[in-house]
Amino acid sequence: MRRHTIKDVAALAGVSPMTVSRVINREPSVQESTQEKVLRAIEALNYQPDVAARSLRGTRSFALGLVYDDNPNANYVVSMQKGVLEACRKHGYELLIYPCDAESSKLVDELSLLISTARLAGLVLTPPMSEDPQIIARLKAAKVSFVRILAARSAPADATLSVFVDDHAAAYAITTHLIQLGHTEIAFLWGNTQYLSSAERYSGYADALRDHGIAIRKKFVLQGSYTYEDGFKRARKLLSGKDTPTAIFGSNDEIAAGVLAAARSAGLNVPWDLSIAGFEDNPFSRQAWPALTTARQITSDIGYTAALTLIDSLRHKDFVHEGVRFEPTLVVRDSTAPPRPDPAP
Repeated sequence: MRRHTIKDVAALAGVSPMTVSRVINREPSVQESTQEKVLRAIEALNYQPDVAARSLRGTRSFALGLVYDDNPNANYVVSMQKGVLEACRKHGYELLIYPCDAESSKLVDELSLLISTARLAGLVLTPPMSEDPQIIARLKAAKVSFVRILAARSAPADATLSVFVDDHAAAYAITTHLIQLGHTEIAFLWGNTQYLSSAERYSGYADALRDHGIAIRKKFVLQGSYTYEDGFKRARKLLSGKDTPTAIFGSNDEIAAGVLAAARSAGLNVPWDLSIAGFEDNPFSRQAWPALTTARQITSDIGYTAALTLIDSLRHKDFVHEGVRFEPTLVVRDSTAPPRPDPAP
């Protein structure tokens, strides 16, 4: 089958090829009803603009780069790619995936070289690169276009393009849920400290305890990484002593799944002997038994919104952006329940 052209789209939509081009480039001069007709035609024909040809015809680039840490949560990366790629395809952009070492001292030089050699229009930055002030300052100085995905309660003060996720509010809701079930001995397992999400989730946990008059117990707060193995190891440590928590809140679902395995290895019944909660609502939480209480974070939506924000800023010089806020929502499943009552004396 031959590849459909912009003329095919124009014929199906009943408009001129120039109008199709304007819709693809999201020019504001096209009426909404016309945009809808063109977009329906593009979808019906599965039309893909020839990005390479468009770039060669002028100085403008039609490709974005997605930058992420090369040691990430795999589910997070796949979902993020899906959302960013959907926005790129919908609006005629190609996508370059760029995994990198977030701790490399040469990272900014790498990104600058990437921009020039790959002829990228801009970057979608994921944590922790999006949260590193040195990286942001260098990219701004180099006049590189980018959008930041970060854990925060409000848009950054420096007015950079951003999509921010209110992890604090979601962690507060999870901890409050555990408290309302009757738990007062609640442990918290951090993720990697270089991610702001770890600090924001801990802050939500700590604020919920304080607001309910419950003291934070240092022995119940353990630092570590966003991994199943580390969740298992830290949970074993918490559960090996005489003074043990009745609930454990893991900073993500992989940690929580590790806690669940540790509880089973200790002969505990979840949720009656130990309640467990995670964060993100990835497959770990849904496939575990019992399924994990968590905070639903639709990462693909976050990625789509970030890419669309960057594309809009590239196409419209007068674009004004105040940040887009996402708040993960509490999902209660079978891994949490009231604590087992103390045996009668």
